[in-house]
Amino acid sequence: MTKRSNIGLILLITFLIILMYIVDFYIQPGYMVKSIIKIILFLIIPFIYSYKVHITPVMEFFKIKSLKELIKAFILSIGIYIFIIAAYFILKGFIDLDNIKTILDSSLSVNKDNFIYVSLYISFINSLLEEFFFRGFIFFNLNKTMPLVMSYSISAFAFSIYHVAILANWFNPILFIVSLIGLFIGGLIFNKLNIRNGNIYNSWLVHMFANFAINTVGLIMYGII
Repeated sequence: MTKRSNIGLILLITFLIILMYIVDFYIQPGYMVKSIIKIILFLIIPFIYSYKVHITPVMEFFKIKSLKELIKAFILSIGIYIFIIAAYFILKGFIDLDNIKTILDSSLSVNKDNFIYVSLYISFINSLLEEFFFRGFIFFNLNKTMPLVMSYSISAFAFSIYHVAILANWFNPILFIVSLIGLFIGGLIFNKLNIRNGNIYNSWLVHMFANFAINTVGLIMYGII
């Protein structure tokens, strides 16, 4: 990739995230429609762009190169799950679960009846989609021609900012800011997990287990467990 390609890639990333922000914050379609739009923006368009511009082939992100690193990521994933659940019980007095339920129902048509299906999609499919876009398409491509600090920061910042529209009304301002900082740090960690192997499986495992933890809180919120 050249500097010109970097600029083109960053402009495309910005455009796609802005479109997704508009969908999340203003249009607010049902979860199924939103998921289809996200697949188009975060998977199909990047796939076409990768093919047309001849940047890193998409399938490179899916090659398993070290089983040992995957085992390490799995152990870390369990730790992340425990940490998030513990953080929930420590901070639950500051979290308005009824407000979150109302927002999920009104903006995404997610409720107790369909939450299990949505949570399975979020844990397995949505996490993979985000890892492909933020760690594969963004980080691996930018890391080829940019200083490491810049490629790390741009990918993590994009990952954090993407969640603004999703989390905007969930928490009070302090928890909202803490969440965004946590997402940025998480993005940096995800990049670090992947850089040795050149694939997205390590970060996908951790991301998946983080979603398992959040969805466990959702199951508690809806009284399912």
